[in-house]
Amino acid sequence: MSVLAILFISLILSNFSNKTEAKTFSFKETTIDDIHKAFKQNKLTSRQLVEFYLNEIQRSNPILKGIIEVNPDALILADKADQERKSNASKSLSRLHGIPVLVKDNIATKDKLNTTAGSLALVGSIVPQDAGVVKKLRNVGAIILGKATMTEWAASRATNLPNGWNGRLGQALDPYVASADPSGSSTGSATSVAANMVAVALGTETAGSILSPSSANSVVGIKPTVGLTSRAGVIPISHRQDTVGPICRTVTDAVEVLDVIVGFDRDDFPATKKASIYIPHGGYRQFLKADGLRDKRLGISKDFFGSNDIKTYQQHFNTLR
Repeated sequence: MSVLAILFISLILSNFSNKTEAKTFSFKETTIDDIHKAFKQNKLTSRQLVEFYLNEIQRSNPILKGIIEVNPDALILADKADQERKSNASKSLSRLHGIPVLVKDNIATKDKLNTTAGSLALVGSIVPQDAGVVKKLRNVGAIILGKATMTEWAASRATNLPNGWNGRLGQALDPYVASADPSGSSTGSATSVAANMVAVALGTETAGSILSPSSANSVVGIKPTVGLTSRAGVIPISHRQDTVGPICRTVTDAVEVLDVIVGFDRDDFPATKKASIYIPHGGYRQFLKADGLRDKRLGISKDFFGSNDIKTYQQHFNTLR
């Protein structure tokens, strides 16, 4: 058998092995920790992860409309991350290295993606540089997967604008109940995480725009103190209230992302300088506790629920117990 034939067979077997390993990895509702472990055990590549999300986007996004634009270079960036992981096998890489991240469409990315706040008026506009939080993500090797849809101009276009609607994409839907209000304005960041089109997303908040859609779509959002994360490169609403935060499936994942995006940025001075002194040494992950709710007393206000709703809520509350 010729050397070329042997190499060809080896390539086929290697490709088959990679696909088999990827099949053993549970992509649905996966977490950063799951992905990180799979990377270390050579059971998953960034390319396989990005391909999975691209397939999910192709399947679900025409209905849910959570993602306004996909990065055409996502697979190239995934291959780069895989190569970096091979070259630095003995070194410690960030836990976000090689993991796709979706960013809200009002957060600037200096690449082939538009930054429009959901508005047709900004299509084709060119941003001078990445937003401060995007720089931090790229610095640790995260992959910018695309832009999440949002309520146009962060709901400042009109007082009666439906949550999750914009002129570029139309109306985003709640992946659990299509007729429900998906909330906003970080609608796509929350719905895309909930629908398994991505595991990690960034949203922005001026008055509830991270917390509200996260709650409505059963995911976890963290609204950082103003200045804890840079607003540089974010289309503004209020410099006194705007902030950027993570939206993920779990508290742990949201904290992992928060640890990456917080910190000083000279392009958002002095807000980030003032806030950065309060960032704990060693980050926020050290404060996570698996039994953090043990022996805690939680109150339920039944005034917000109908008779059927409270029964369902009580079932979930019993699960927490």
